[in-house]
Amino acid sequence: MGRVQAAKKNILFGYIGQVVSIIMTYVLRTFFILKIGKELLGVNSLYANVLQLLNMADMGIGTALNFSLYGPVARGEKEKIKSYMQFYKKAYNYIAAAVCVIGLLLVPFLKRLVNLPEDFVITERELVLYYLIFLFNTVSSYFVAYKYSLVNAEQKNYIQTNVITFTKIITVCFQLIVVLTTGNFYLYLITDAVVQLIQKIFVSKYLDNMYPYLKEKNIEKLSKDEEGEVWTKTKALVFHRVGDAFRLQTDQLIISPLLGTVMSAVVDNYNQIIVQISNFVNIIFNSVISSFGNLIATEDKSRQYSMFKVYRFFASWVYGFSATGFMLLISPLVNIWLIKTGNATPENIGEWMLPGVAVFLILTDYYFKGERTVLTNYKTAAGVFEQDKYLALIQGIVNLILSIWLVQTPLGISGIYVGTVVSGLIANMTKPVIIYRACFGMSAVNYYIDSFKYLASMALVMGICYMIQQLVMPEPTILGFAAMVVIITVVFNGVYFLLYGRSEEFRYLCGKLKARKA
Repeated sequence: MGRVQAAKKNILFGYIGQVVSIIMTYVLRTFFILKIGKELLGVNSLYANVLQLLNMADMGIGTALNFSLYGPVARGEKEKIKSYMQFYKKAYNYIAAAVCVIGLLLVPFLKRLVNLPEDFVITERELVLYYLIFLFNTVSSYFVAYKYSLVNAEQKNYIQTNVITFTKIITVCFQLIVVLTTGNFYLYLITDAVVQLIQKIFVSKYLDNMYPYLKEKNIEKLSKDEEGEVWTKTKALVFHRVGDAFRLQTDQLIISPLLGTVMSAVVDNYNQIIVQISNFVNIIFNSVISSFGNLIATEDKSRQYSMFKVYRFFASWVYGFSATGFMLLISPLVNIWLIKTGNATPENIGEWMLPGVAVFLILTDYYFKGERTVLTNYKTAAGVFEQDKYLALIQGIVNLILSIWLVQTPLGISGIYVGTVVSGLIANMTKPVIIYRACFGMSAVNYYIDSFKYLASMALVMGICYMIQQLVMPEPTILGFAAMVVIITVVFNGVYFLLYGRSEEFRYLCGKLKARKA
C-alpha cells in the first residue's frame, strides 16, 4: 500500500470513529450531568488528567522505538523488527510497574487535589476507589500498547482506530445503561474498566495472530549501537515529556484545589468540545506521521521539503478555519446544549460558562498549537529529538510559574491560560529554526513570513464573521447557530480560495484530489 493510499485509509476510518465518538460521548455526558452531577464530573475530569500526567512515564521510549521501526519495516527486515519489538516489550513491562508504583504513591495526596462544595458528601474511601480504577486502566494498557507500534510503522493506523471506536461504542452503551438505571459513579467506572480489559486481551491475541513471527523464540538482541541510538533519543524525549506534562497536564491540577473541582467540570465541557471536534483535524495530520516516516526513509531532502510545505499550508487552512469556528461558536454551543438538555436554565447557565477572555486564550493556544503540530509531527517522523530537548522543559516551567501566579490574581481562571499561551509561543518562535536546520539544512525565514501571512488572513476572516454574528445571532439560538456555521464555512473558505487559490501548494492538493476522482 502506497503512502497516499495508507494515509487516505487511516483518515477515512479516523473520521468514522470520530463521528461515532462525538455522538456517543455527548449523549453519555448529558445523562451523566443529569443523573450523577457536575461534582463527580469534576472528579472524573481531574482523575483523567492525573493519569494523563502519569502516562508520561514511558519518557518517550515509545516514540523513539516507533522511529527506529520505520527503516526495518520499509526494508522488510523481519529479524530486526523482532529484535526491536522484544526490546520494546521489556521496556514497557518496566514502565507499567513504574506507573503502578508512582500512582499508588499519589493516593495520600488525593484529598488535597479534590476540592468539592461542603454540602456535597463523599468519603475519602470513595475517592480512593475511584482513583484506583483509573490507575488500573492506565497500567493495564502498557501490556498491549507496544504491539501497536508495528501496526503504525506499517501505516495501518486504522486498525488501532477501529479497535478504539468499537470499544467506545460498547463502553458507552453499557455506561448509559448504568447511568440511567442506577446513577452510580462506581459502577460507571467499573463498567469502563471491564470493557477495556476485554478489549486489551482481544487486541493482544489479534495482533499475535497478525504477526506470528513476533512469538518466535530465536530473537537476536539489538546491537549496542542500536540500543544506544534508542536510549539517546529516549533521553532527549525525557525533557520533551516532562516539559509537555508541566505545560499541558497541570491546568486541572491547579484549577481543582484553587478554584474548586466543579470548575474542572466546567472547563472540561469546553475542552471536550474542542478535543472531539478538533480530532477531525488531528486525524488528518496524525494519520500521515507514519507516511512521513516512510518518505524520510526513502526520499531526498528536496522532496521532503516540498511535501512539508504542502502539509504546512493545508494545516494553516484547516486549523485557521476550525479556530475561527470555535472562537465564535463554542460558548453559544455550550449554552444551547446545556439549556436544551435540561442540565441548566437561563438563570443559572452562567455557572457553566467560562469568561470570554479565558475562551479567547484557550483558542489562541489552539491555533498556535496547530502550527506546532505540523512541526512536531514532522520532526517525530524524522527522529529529531535531541536538538530541542530543553525547549519543552523551559515551556513547562514558564507555564507552571505563570499559571500558579496569575490564577491567584483578578484574572482568575483566565490567568492559567495566559501561562499556556505564553509558554506555547516559545516553541512557535524557536522550533522552526531548529527543525529547518536539522531536517532541511536551510533558514526558517520563509516559515515566519508564511506564519504572519496565515495569521493575518485568519484574523481578517474572523473579524468579518464576528460582525456578521452580531446581526445573525445576538443571542444563542439553534437557528442562529446553524446559520453561523454556514456563514463561517462559506466566508472563510471563499476568502482563503481568493488569497491562496493560485499557490503551488493549493494546486498540488487539487491535483491529488482530481487524481483520486479520476
